[in-house]
Amino acid sequence: MKNFDSLKAVVLGAEEDALKFFAKGNGAAGRRLRIAMQQVKLLGQQIRVEVSEKKKKK
Repeated sequence: MKNFDSLKAVVLGAEEDALKFFAKGNGAAGRRLRIAMQQVKLLGQQIRVEVSEKKKKK
């Protein structure tokens, strides 16, 4: 559940950068957004592994 909470925090934290990039074309915000989306990808994979492991234990 820790990774899921981290995932939510990353997405919420990236919202401002997404608005700045898509609405105003701010390049620096776009770079920060890409970094955040990479973190989302990695956390998502970790969550998938945790779920699979938990399912196997049952």
